[in-house]
This record gives sequence, C-alpha cells and structure tokens, in this order.
Amino acid sequence: MLLAVAHGSRDPAGVATTRALLERVRAQRPGLDVRCCFLDLATPSLPQALARLRDDRSAVLVPLLLGTGYHLRVDIPGALAAARPPHVRLAPALGPDPLLAAVLADRLAESGRPAGAGPVVLAAAGSSDPAAVTDTRRMARLLAARLADGRPVVPGYLSAARPTPREAVEALHADGHQHVAVATHLLGPGFFADRAAGTAARWTSAPLGAHDTLARLVAARYDRACLDLARDDRACEDRTYDHAARRRPEPAIARG
Repeated sequence: MLLAVAHGSRDPAGVATTRALLERVRAQRPGLDVRCCFLDLATPSLPQALARLRDDRSAVLVPLLLGTGYHLRVDIPGALAAARPPHVRLAPALGPDPLLAAVLADRLAESGRPAGAGPVVLAAAGSSDPAAVTDTRRMARLLAARLADGRPVVPGYLSAARPTPREAVEALHADGHQHVAVATHLLGPGFFADRAAGTAARWTSAPLGAHDTLARLVAARYDRACLDLARDDRACEDRTYDHAARRRPEPAIARG
C-alpha cells in the first residue's frame, strides 16, 4: 500500500489537486492500493489513516513534501511513534529531484515564458529549518540545469526565510532584468500559491499540480522504500540465520 501524506490546505482546490495527483499514480500503477491523508487542515489526518492500517499488511508512507523540513523530521516520525503501526516504511521527501525540475520547466512553458527570456525566481514555501532552505537552493540549481538557457534561477521563500519572491523579483528588476518569471514550487493552489502570484514578475507558473511526471516521482519514492524494506528484511533474515548457526551444536563424529 502507498499511503501519501500531504500538508493539507483550507482551499478545497488544493485538496482536490492532491487527490487528482494520486489518481494519476493509480493510473500508472494499476492494482496498487493508493491512499491519501493530510498533516493539517484536511481529513483524513495522518493519525486517522495510520489507525486504519491492518496489522498484517505492509505500507509505505510517501510524504508529498518538496523538501526536508520540520514536518518530515518531527511531525511525521512523531505520528508514527504514537501510532506504532507495524510494517510501515517512511519514504524520502519528493525533492530536490530532477523530475521536479522537469515539472517546473513544463509549468513555466505553460505560463508563456519563452526559453531564455530572463531569470527565474523559484518560489518555495520556506522554512526556518536550514535543511529545507538548502533543499530549495539545490532545487534552484536543478531547475537552472533543466532550463539550460544560461539564465539564473534565484530562490525565493514565501515564509520564514529571505528573500521573499517579491523581493527577489524586485532585486532582479533593479539589476536591469526586465523580464522575470516566477516558478511556483508548490504542490497545489492555496494561500502560498496566491502569495507567489503577487509579484511584479511578467510570468508566474501554476503550481506543480496533477502532472504525470510528478506522479512518476511519487511512485519512484514508493519503489525506493520498498527496495530498502526488502533489503532490511533480507539482512534481518541473514543475521537470524547466522545467530542460529553459531548456536547450532556441531554434529557428532563417529569414531571407529
């Protein structure tokens, strides 16, 4: 089972986008049980979803989070520790990843930005967690490599860090760049997406949304966690066998 956990949103369109993305995962992986839950602002919650798991069935928890931060380091492990579900494996965050750069590039093209038109501000949610800030910087480099047009990609943070996307766009304008684009590095519509659209950029892309490449990335995180789980199971079996072998008495030797 793939249990996806998203941040959640008060905006029904944001929740609908998450569910639409998982429909694409189901279409790519027929027969895989794909379920959804949320950390906040929508139901079912992560604790509710964990409580519904059967004791005899393994599951992979795939965070629909775009980088490492407080949710991945504290909130989700805390929920797992409280629920103590058997046979649950936690997958890594979705980003940074080249597949995310591919989706961002597609959304920029859809916004009308021509290739090489000018610099790009990567508008991310932001975090006080240094690891999350580092992930956003890495994602900016991956997007620049994907665009391959020689234009810089500058990180902007919608909360908790600086510069904000608005500040980043203004700084680029002040440096003489007339045509600036904003790449919205968010899963779906909502409060942060509205803020990302409130800059003086010429083009602003839509959020990542229900994109087939993003669905592939979700499935890839599931596959990676399954491989890690299988490897750990084999290692456990090997250790059990070695321990038993060391304790097994030596066969008696017949003496003539």
